[in-house]
Amino acid sequence: MTGSVPTIIDQNTTLTGSVEGGELIEIHGAVEGELSATHVIVHHGGRVIGTVHSTTAHVHGMMQGDVHVAKLIDIGATGAVSGKIEYGQLALAAGGELEASMRNIPPTLTGDLDLSVGRGKSVVINTKDLNAIDPDDVASDLTFRISNAANGWVALSNDMSKPIQSFTQSDLQASRIAFVHDGTNAATASFSVLVTDSKGATSGLPANVQIAVQASA
Repeated sequence: MTGSVPTIIDQNTTLTGSVEGGELIEIHGAVEGELSATHVIVHHGGRVIGTVHSTTAHVHGMMQGDVHVAKLIDIGATGAVSGKIEYGQLALAAGGELEASMRNIPPTLTGDLDLSVGRGKSVVINTKDLNAIDPDDVASDLTFRISNAANGWVALSNDMSKPIQSFTQSDLQASRIAFVHDGTNAATASFSVLVTDSKGATSGLPANVQIAVQASA
């Protein structure tokens, strides 16, 4: 937040409706409605009631409603948060209050989902091809699940002969995962993939990874 110019809601001010605070909003008064900002600070005596979307939130006053914080929600000793809370990380100081129906942020599947492999050959899958983003899980807790492989299979790079059905983000980062083409004459191959986190949340419907098959030299 260094260098950002905050939007400040004064102590005796109440804003209703939709409020967009840009990079940083500091609330000494009240917001009732929908609040959106990159960083939200609710000072002691301030209150927010409604829907909140932010990257971080530091709460020393009251926040109540449908709260979506992508990374850290930090509840101070004088802070109180209640409602449906979606978060990346949680910090709760002694004296802070939390009454919430909470759930973690599900993983998001990323990467260009596009590979190229020689006919009858193999290619290592890297994190530019396939990746996942999840702010509240480490790489070893993100599991990719494979289905519907066509004209080849996914395998460990040190044992190409055995198809696998799942692997972790750690495996991808260590270049341990490959696609093996089966040698057929089709111009393309493919497989479907989704990712799950440690709490069972998924990236949604399986995505399709397209693989262009090149004639081997």
